[in-house]
Amino acid sequence: QVQLVESGGGLVQAGGSLRLSCAASGRTFSITVMGWFRQAPGKERELVASINRNTGSSRYADSVKGRFTISRDNARNTVYLQMRNLKPEDTAVYYCAAESFQDNLIAPDYWGQGTQVTVSS
Repeated sequence: QVQLVESGGGLVQAGGSLRLSCAASGRTFSITVMGWFRQAPGKERELVASINRNTGSSRYADSVKGRFTISRDNARNTVYLQMRNLKPEDTAVYYCAAESFQDNLIAPDYWGQGTQVTVSS
């Protein structure tokens, strides 16, 4: 089993920045891709960004390209999401996710508990 623990959410004004962290523990050897989803009230959960732990290749939702950056520290089994120029529409619960033996984050095997990000206008 793998456990994912997020941190770094909070309240920020529009235009501000936040950095989310996700630390994985347990049987992390099987994880090949990690990333972040988000879910706003009344909306479906969407993939925000993902990163392949082996190649470092990353993907982003169009809505966050140029503003968010995902990175990883394999030695610490941690993934980060640096969010800049935040907008009120970025307000959501952000979930860390991980998948085993896949190149892309499609159907995560593991989920974090979620961390709230609120952007005020």
